[in-house]
Amino acid sequence: MQRRATIAVVGLGSIGGVAAGCLATIGRYDVIGCIRQPITPLTLERPHGSAMIAVDVPLRTLTDPTQAQPADWVLLCTKTHQTAAAAPWLKRLCAPGTRVAVLQNGIDQVARVAPLVAGAAVMPVIVYYNGERIAPDRVRLRQGSDHDIAVADDDDGRAFARLFSDTPLRVLLTKDFTTLAWRKLFINAVANPITALTLQRQAVLRRADIQELGRAILQEAVAVARADGVKLADDEPQRAFATLFTFSGELGTSMYFDRIAGRPLEIEALSGVIVEKGKRNGVPTPFNHALLTLLRAVNDAAGRG
Repeated sequence: MQRRATIAVVGLGSIGGVAAGCLATIGRYDVIGCIRQPITPLTLERPHGSAMIAVDVPLRTLTDPTQAQPADWVLLCTKTHQTAAAAPWLKRLCAPGTRVAVLQNGIDQVARVAPLVAGAAVMPVIVYYNGERIAPDRVRLRQGSDHDIAVADDDDGRAFARLFSDTPLRVLLTKDFTTLAWRKLFINAVANPITALTLQRQAVLRRADIQELGRAILQEAVAVARADGVKLADDEPQRAFATLFTFSGELGTSMYFDRIAGRPLEIEALSGVIVEKGKRNGVPTPFNHALLTLLRAVNDAAGRG
């Protein structure tokens, strides 16, 4: 009898809650949620045809890293600025044979996480699905593109894709992961700051003046990526907006939901990395720098509050 793989999901927010729920529903793995407060069951709302259905998923949870044992897979689903706080979990969950999939925004996942995982293999993951945490024990999945997750087409990526086979999440294997990672960053660099600063969902991106601002943000980001050696198409800003408009205007972004809840904003991995790499490569980024300045001020005010 084949041993059941153990999958530990660190962080059961909008992304981690959906991933854990989808994996647990198929009953193939031992899925463990690593969180601050125990929950059971986890309720997953997901598309079913043209409707949404709610599924209660029995889920084992741990609230203390000292209770954890090495797992076959670790899905790190915290925000980027919470990575250091997840270090005690990673130390206990990882061994040389563990695979760590980093479901975080940005483009530097491996460099950020590799020092924390005791020699385990680290793979970056691009997340496209829209997850929303409705309550501590309830998450909602919405799908807006042809795939929900993208990974590199290598041994680790193919193993990750097999992990999610028969789940609602569709995994794309790509030979050009770096380009796709930057393209996801382009989308996030527009949608997240604007929705967070305006306190509006993605319908705000339909405004003509917001689109003009978005194009300026994207032109800077594309110039930074090219200076960093990324191969991109001539029409990257148009591609980014076309992708943004595939999402319903009623959808929020992770930064929007964090602003509403008074949580710290994930600004350094989005606007911050564009500004930083722009400085390093001699590319001016005044629009992204303005967003970064405003969002840092919002973060500081939230911290004082």
